[in-house]
Amino acid sequence: MTMIYKILAASIWQQAEASGTFLGAGIDLADGYIHFSTADQVRQTAALHFAGQNDLVLVAVDSDRLGSALVFEPSRGGQLFPHLYGHLAVDIVAYVHPLALGPDGVHQFPVF
Repeated sequence: MTMIYKILAASIWQQAEASGTFLGAGIDLADGYIHFSTADQVRQTAALHFAGQNDLVLVAVDSDRLGSALVFEPSRGGQLFPHLYGHLAVDIVAYVHPLALGPDGVHQFPVF
């Protein structure tokens, strides 16, 4: 089992929970796939794309549950990032964790 992670606004995740499916956030819809990060990448993703933002959640998904719709493709600095070409069923999500800012202004991640 390999966990991958999605950072997004809590309000967008609440909409997904209500509908049972996450279709993607703005950048995902524009790019045609849902952007995820690995455990090694997610802190830098937060720093680069979500710096200073509150009211975020960290959505964790077992990559094995996504099948062939999940593709690892080169992105930032040539690293392979997980991209989901499809929708994410809420019921396969392993957990959702609030992603609050610490006193130093850096997002506080759970231990993984």
